[in-house]
Amino acid sequence: MARRQKKINEKSAIRNRRVKHFFTYLYMVILAIIIIYPLLITVSSAFKTGNVQSFTLDFSSKWTLINFKRLFTETLYGTWYKNTVIIAFFTMLIQVAVITLAGYVYSRYRFIGRRFSLMFFIIIQMVPTMAALTAFYVMANMLNALDHYWFLTLIYIGGGIPMNTWLMKGYFDSVPYDLDESAKLDGAGNFRVFWQIVLPLVKPMIAVQALWAFMGPFGDYIMSKFLLRSDEHLTVAVGLQQFITNTRDQQVVLFAAGAILIALPISILFFYLQKYFTSGLLSGSTKG
Repeated sequence: MARRQKKINEKSAIRNRRVKHFFTYLYMVILAIIIIYPLLITVSSAFKTGNVQSFTLDFSSKWTLINFKRLFTETLYGTWYKNTVIIAFFTMLIQVAVITLAGYVYSRYRFIGRRFSLMFFIIIQMVPTMAALTAFYVMANMLNALDHYWFLTLIYIGGGIPMNTWLMKGYFDSVPYDLDESAKLDGAGNFRVFWQIVLPLVKPMIAVQALWAFMGPFGDYIMSKFLLRSDEHLTVAVGLQQFITNTRDQQVVLFAAGAILIALPISILFFYLQKYFTSGLLSGSTKG
């Protein structure tokens, strides 16, 4: 009787496992279709000859690279691309430096206002960007910063500090404090402990933060549209939008070609930092 019950339980476990695997793979297939289908439409539109008035998945027409050439010869895409890369680079550089130092301080030191400031970061993060547009516009007017990259860059940097500081603090918390104490017993100062002992251990989260910070300016439309006015000062997100806003003369092929080129620097950075991502995301989200 016990053996029969055991076989029934084993069959039930196998059946449940198969059902679980089926729905898991079904979910993955659906997710892959949702991600890949728009990408295929963009690719097929970018390499088409002539122009089309709508995005359609069609690989039957002859493929050409002329649309990519037109981007740099007939439009300001090259200027928009350069603007965005510069903004993204400095956003990444400064934001990663600030949140790394802030995360270390919040993780390793106890000071007056520590808990309050951490809670303040969370509250700030809850305020949507749309609610702050008017304030940013007033600030830009007061500082004569409309249509200037440095002000937009500072907004990107400031917007990423609150939540990312929490994540960085969580990752620093996962590094045993005993390492700090051992290094100090050997005569290491505070900066040396940070630079030579702790910092190499948090490279995974630094890599994750660098990619997030770099991607932000490429995908942002609202803030850059609101603060940048001259055509030659636009970012790629705003510039590409001009190709499809005119319903009578939509440049779908140029929009698609420009969208593909946006992915190049992000993909290069992603593959360069890929080995750090798994441990960086998991530890930062579970510790703290």
